[in-house]
Amino acid sequence: MALVVQAGQTLGASPVQIVSMVTGLCLGIGLPGLLLSWRLKIPVILAWSTPGAALLAASALGHDWSTAVGAFLIAGLLMIVVGLIPALGRLAAQIPAAVASAMLAGVLLPFVFRLFLVFPTDIGLAAGLLVVFLLARRLAPTWALPLVLACTFATLTLRGQLGLPLGTGLFGTLSPVVPRFDLKAAISLSLPLFMVTLVSQNLPGLVVLRTAGYEPKPGPLLVSTGAATAILAAFGVYGINMAAIVAAICTGPDANPDPARRWVVGVIYGALYLVAAIFAAPLAGLFIAMPHGALALITGLALIGPLTGALTSMLAQPDHRDAAILTFAATASGLALFGVGAAFWGLLLGGVVLGLARLIRLRA
Repeated sequence: MALVVQAGQTLGASPVQIVSMVTGLCLGIGLPGLLLSWRLKIPVILAWSTPGAALLAASALGHDWSTAVGAFLIAGLLMIVVGLIPALGRLAAQIPAAVASAMLAGVLLPFVFRLFLVFPTDIGLAAGLLVVFLLARRLAPTWALPLVLACTFATLTLRGQLGLPLGTGLFGTLSPVVPRFDLKAAISLSLPLFMVTLVSQNLPGLVVLRTAGYEPKPGPLLVSTGAATAILAAFGVYGINMAAIVAAICTGPDANPDPARRWVVGVIYGALYLVAAIFAAPLAGLFIAMPHGALALITGLALIGPLTGALTSMLAQPDHRDAAILTFAATASGLALFGVGAAFWGLLLGGVVLGLARLIRLRA
């Protein structure tokens, strides 16, 4: 949620539009997930794209909100196309994990850096939260981030710095924006957003389902998540996708000893997100009104785990390390050329390096 709010603020969304963004995301997760679980009789667990939110929050190209909404719509349509054309889905599955993970790591790294930039201005809160996080990661890893969040809210409450922004209300609302389409935004936002959502969210989500013994056709699930994104894009929804970590929880034996009955968990999960959509305003409002330093601390700590995973994945294959390192460096640098952002150039550079390596091997 902290990252989603930062993404909205970076792209120029007002507090009301950020509430719409969160409301739409909860609806996009809840309703399709509930219906797919009931219809397919398997636990279809959806989520919003955390890497996608990081990508948007890291954007430094000055896109306005309506242009960003146009980019969300294009990303959703690209996912629909991949779902409708099986050959594209198989091709997407061949995208080297090293390059995709390197782009993701490059996007996440600046957020972890910002965690330490808070120390000079609020060393008490920064050092305290870091100690809580490190101790909890050793003693109770599952509770590390909830404890950080609880300590943050408690500290800000004692300081009188916690509240809700005016005008957001108690209940979630949907505030549509007319999309504006821009070629540079399509290249620098839509394409990387589509790629990171497909490779780091949807494909692992499908693997989790197969590992749990379910064999859904990928096409309908990709089309459904892409359609949910495209339909709700006008309200600020940037990416609905298959969940991976949460799906692993909901598809395991703890959910139900009988695999044939675990689809009920998907229905319950979807219904709870619909409840979250109703009360999206205060959920989002707490983070909208939070001091920027506290928001940076929460986000940086929350992304240490994903950054570790992305760095591990990008260096896993020795043959792909040169491409991965260059992709990572280009993306993390914030490079912007011709109005196109670093994530695209990182992907392009990694692809070129891999292509050259393969060409040299073939000629040898």
